[in-house]
Amino acid sequence: MTNTNFLRGMATVNFWADDVAAARDWYAKLFGVEAYFQMPNAQNPAYIEFRIGDYEHEFGIIDRKYAPGQMQAGPGGAIVLWQVDDIDAAFERLIAAGAVEYDPITKRGETGFVTASVIDPFGNVLGIMTNPHYTQILSKLTA
Repeated sequence: MTNTNFLRGMATVNFWADDVAAARDWYAKLFGVEAYFQMPNAQNPAYIEFRIGDYEHEFGIIDRKYAPGQMQAGPGGAIVLWQVDDIDAAFERLIAAGAVEYDPITKRGETGFVTASVIDPFGNVLGIMTNPHYTQILSKLTA
């Protein structure tokens, strides 16, 4: 049988920072966990990685000097939306931590989908959402 799932799931999301150590510390405080991987070392990291969420997705931060040459300065591109249990509380937590609103909390129709996004202190867009499909799949997997 051929697998028809071309995109199997998010494996790693990478953010960029001029100061990877500062970004590591900011996200460690936000996530409540320390980075599990730091390259070449914790004192002078060029790449760090966290494992977060229900599926321990990889959240990486890379020194901006390694960004692809065509990458534009400032926020842009795709927005990864992370599932949260309480979007209002999550949004407030991000703003209190120093993020800036990018897209306000927005109800997407009448089916329970709500999204928002912020710009972190390092210029990356971090999206959050409540997604009934996500919770439905998770409940099937944890039943």
